[in-house]
Amino acid sequence: MNGSRTPRSVPREPIRPERVRRIGPDGFAFVPNRFLCDGFFAALAPAERELYFLLLLAADRQGLSFYHHDSICALLQMELETYLQARNALITRDLISYDGTRFQVLSLPERPGSGLTRELRTPEDFADHDRATIRTMLRRSFPRGDKDPADRTP
Repeated sequence: MNGSRTPRSVPREPIRPERVRRIGPDGFAFVPNRFLCDGFFAALAPAERELYFLLLLAADRQGLSFYHHDSICALLQMELETYLQARNALITRDLISYDGTRFQVLSLPERPGSGLTRELRTPEDFADHDRATIRTMLRRSFPRGDKDPADRTP
């Protein structure tokens, strides 16, 4: 033997031709090849991928779905805060649209967005962008109780 091998061709026929996927009356879900090849998949955090794929599966031929956040969180076994972060990231990345009732999975943009996330460092960053800090500030500004805030003594 001279050590050279004859290249083998890899068969291109389906392994199980009777089970080839087709878009038909059962649904319209599909993922364009660009989603993987152009880096969209790699650009998403795991929760963003889960939500995106659920919305793809739930969408009609126009990309619309009407799942309520409670149903989405239950199906994905996802906390509400994680869902909100994932939803907002997908909107920022221009992959979905949301009008408060309906989701629309959009055609892929030219290239994956960064999600425009950045690290929070300063008190101002937290006051402007951290939901927990904002909530705490609001609670301090609007104390609970029957007293009128004007009646409080310093």
